[in-house]
Amino acid sequence: MAQQQAEIGIIGGSGLYNMPGLTDTTEITVDTPFGAPSETIVLGTLEGRKVAFLARHGRGHRILPSELNFRANIYAMKSLGVEFILSISAVGSLKAEHKPTDFVIPDQFIDRTFARNATFFGDGIVGHVAFGDPVCAVAAKAFKQGCDDAGVVGKLGGTYVNMEGPQFSTRAESNLYRSWGADVIGMTNLQEAKLAREAEISYATLAMVTDYDCWYEGHDDVTVDQVIKVIHENTANAQRVLAGAIRALPKSNSDTPCASALKYAIMTDKKLIPAATREKLAIFLDKYEG
Repeated sequence: MAQQQAEIGIIGGSGLYNMPGLTDTTEITVDTPFGAPSETIVLGTLEGRKVAFLARHGRGHRILPSELNFRANIYAMKSLGVEFILSISAVGSLKAEHKPTDFVIPDQFIDRTFARNATFFGDGIVGHVAFGDPVCAVAAKAFKQGCDDAGVVGKLGGTYVNMEGPQFSTRAESNLYRSWGADVIGMTNLQEAKLAREAEISYATLAMVTDYDCWYEGHDDVTVDQVIKVIHENTANAQRVLAGAIRALPKSNSDTPCASALKYAIMTDKKLIPAATREKLAIFLDKYEG
């Protein structure tokens, strides 16, 4: 087995295009069977841990949420040996209690996308992973510890609505999601969580609240200028939270359910899996061969 190049993956969303504090950095290009990741990956050391940083939308924010190659991004992390992914993303709030500049650490998702590929399976192999609890509790608690250490508001738990975008919500949609009891709305995290589970990587997200979407009476409709202003305020705090979360993470995810998500997931007779598909997914399947 190749030497582990990183223990922890960081996927930075809107406003977080690099990771100050990383030392001993090396920038690498990772090739995957699913194409190219969003950007080159920066390897380095943060809080004494080996980290891989990826800018989700590419440097300069060039890639739409619907254009993201989620499979390549998560596969690249797996190929580097990553066991935990800490994701950062900007979201709109669907509840008055989640104010702009607050952080929410969701533990549930609702999928409202329609143009995404969110599985490594197919092409002759069928797999079904358990996804009732889509976020790793260990990673989520590490984020909460990071918020507490940084002295910022970090609410553990809540439901993230993953919309397609790139347009923001209509008022009717926003009020519908509120009627469901959802907490925040964004455009990127659910596919990462699904693929991370298939890859047996522990995943959690830190949702940075930038606005009240368009439901809030007396609150202007969401504009990019408003979002960017709050993102800039949030970014420094998010970097501090990340450092604290990394300190709080265990050395391995081996004691989490995520680490064995594929153990009983493959439905296809091994003898019938096409050779090309078997080779493409060897990084996931090899540990269960024998």
